[in-house]
Amino acid sequence: MASKYERNDARKGAKGPPHKRFQRRPESGVREDSAEWIWGWHAVEAALANPRRGPAVRILATPDRARQIEQRFGRLKVVELTEAQHIGQVLPQGAVHQGVALRPGALEDVTLDDFAGGPGAVLLMLDQVTDPQNVGAILRSAAAFGAQGVILQDRNAPRFTGALAKAAAGALDKVPVARVVNLSRALEQLADAGWRAVGLTGDAEQPLADALDGKPTVLVMGSEGEGLRRLVAEHCDDLARIPMPGGFESLNVSAAAAIALYEAARPR
Repeated sequence: MASKYERNDARKGAKGPPHKRFQRRPESGVREDSAEWIWGWHAVEAALANPRRGPAVRILATPDRARQIEQRFGRLKVVELTEAQHIGQVLPQGAVHQGVALRPGALEDVTLDDFAGGPGAVLLMLDQVTDPQNVGAILRSAAAFGAQGVILQDRNAPRFTGALAKAAAGALDKVPVARVVNLSRALEQLADAGWRAVGLTGDAEQPLADALDGKPTVLVMGSEGEGLRRLVAEHCDDLARIPMPGGFESLNVSAAAAIALYEAARPR
C-alpha cells in the first residue's frame, strides 16, 4: 500500500525521487552552519517536544523518520524528505544522524531564579568543563538522576552544538541549563535562596556521602585538568571526595558527575 507521502505526490503529479521533490535548499550565497543542526532520533525528538524551544526551522528526514515525526507531532511543514546520504552531507563529517536532522528553534534562557530548591533538590555546576562530549554525557546523567538543572559559565563552556546534543541523547532539552557570567557570584545568589554548595575534589578529607544531608545542594565539579578553581572552592560550604578503594584515583569528569549525582539522589 502506498504511503501517505507517495499518494499525495501522485495526486500532484510529482516525479523523481523524494529528495529531489521535497528538498528546499538555502538561498543562493547562504551557507548553513553545521553546528546549528541537531541530529539523531532521541535528540531531535526531545527538541521537538520541548516547550522551551521556538518552532523548528528545518527538518531533514528519511521517509521512515518522517512518518515517525508525523505520528509523534503531527505533520510539520518544515519536514523535508531526503536520503540518508544527503543528510550526512549537511552535517559534520562522521555524524551518526539515524536518518534525521533538525535546525531547531532557540532555547529559552534559564536563570538561577528558575531553580526552586526543596528537600532533596540537586543542581550541578561545572567549572570550566569545556568538552562537548563530557557536557553532553553529564546532562544525560543529570536527567537520569533527576537533577533540577545544570549551571555553566558563559565563556568557559561549549556551545549547544549537535555533537553535544547527540552525546546528551535528548537530555539537553530535558534538563534546564543556566549560563552565568561568574560562578562564585552564582553560588552566593544560590546560597541566599537556601542552597548549599558541595565542591568535589580528590584531596578533600570527607567522602561525598558525609557531606550530603538532603537539603537543596549544588554539586560543583571542576575540569579534569585543573579541578575546582580556588575562588569557586572557597564559595563552597563543604568539599568532598568520591571514595576510590581501588586506588586508581582518576575518573573522567562525566563519570565522576554520574557517581556524584547517584549519591545525591539516594534518600537521606
